[in-house]
Amino acid sequence: MRVIIEKSNPEGVVCAPPSKSMTHRMLLLAGLCEGESVIENVELSDDVAATVGCLRAIGADVTNPTKTSVKVRGVDIKSIRPSSVFDCRECGSTLRFFIPVCMVSGAPAELTGSPRLLQRPLGAYEKIAREQNIGFSVNEKSVNFKGPLHGGTFELPGDVSSQFVSGLLFVLPLLEDKSVIRLTGKVESRPYIDMTLDAIKRFGGEARWISDRELLIPGRQTYHPVNALIEGDWSNAAPFFAMQYYGWDVDVKGLDTDSKQGDRVITDHLLNLSSKNEPVDLSDAPDLGPVEFAFAALKYGGRFTGVRRLRFKESDRVAAMADELRKFGCSMSCSVNDVRIGECDIRTPDCVLDGHNDHRIVMALSFLCCFTGGAIDGAEAVNKSFPGFFKELEKLKVRITYEA
Repeated sequence: MRVIIEKSNPEGVVCAPPSKSMTHRMLLLAGLCEGESVIENVELSDDVAATVGCLRAIGADVTNPTKTSVKVRGVDIKSIRPSSVFDCRECGSTLRFFIPVCMVSGAPAELTGSPRLLQRPLGAYEKIAREQNIGFSVNEKSVNFKGPLHGGTFELPGDVSSQFVSGLLFVLPLLEDKSVIRLTGKVESRPYIDMTLDAIKRFGGEARWISDRELLIPGRQTYHPVNALIEGDWSNAAPFFAMQYYGWDVDVKGLDTDSKQGDRVITDHLLNLSSKNEPVDLSDAPDLGPVEFAFAALKYGGRFTGVRRLRFKESDRVAAMADELRKFGCSMSCSVNDVRIGECDIRTPDCVLDGHNDHRIVMALSFLCCFTGGAIDGAEAVNKSFPGFFKELEKLKVRITYEA
């Protein structure tokens, strides 16, 4: 789908969508309970639908009685015998969360996904599989393995995706032995780990930090069903905050200022970029990269560190944003872990922009197009996390035309 966004002056109030990250966590944990949980304020984006599909594949009963509520009756994962393929679509969280889930019973499992998803790193799990003599293979079409996974000590690099740590945290409390996760080097994306710990606690489980780099997870635990409400999503609210901090009359509602979501630093980052201040570190909030690059290009430029993991998302977000900003007349210099954007005179692109099949890229480009006007191909990528994104833009009096 192509969207054509006219030069606009966004104004009005927008409500943040439900947190995709917390939705994954709450639905997954509900699927590991013996009993029924009700999770409210759920948006069935493509990524969330992938997690729902994998929950059904392990035998959990998942129903959607209303537009925004989901009922989940869980299963005992120690006894599941996966008989179907787990389709993770394009969702890194679904893939990395369900690998440990499927390892527990010892039954053979096959997880599939898009070609781009299966290119994303899985080395942390491959290492664990070798250490526990679990057969583990990855090819261009699927991930295949046969457990069982046992408790113990797990050592992971601290700068590995937090999804690996969270994936282990979901299942280790259900195993017989206690476990320790030890992170080496600098720990990145810790807020996402804290979100997982918070979700586990809400289901009656216990896992906790015992030092800056070690997590203790007692074994022989049981999760208990809950009724829960998903909080607003700071990541998907980021383009609207960019509008607000640029100077447009946009107000963002529906967010918890005490949230454990790491992306709530968006307001601090935008304030920094609004005053030519210190470099912005994206190590703990890589999803904010594209919209902050766009904001910097529109304001005074900026320097960003901790960008390495942006290259392993739905697209190489560093290269993708460099390509697209060039169409606006902006230069962006990139190294392995550093990005610099100079001050530039933003102009209306003289060609169609490319969404790179990446929801974060599409949303960042949409923000810029409000200032310049422009057309974006592949705009349907927003369905991955925020299906209602363009409708919310229209509520802000942004004029949009849709083309097949």
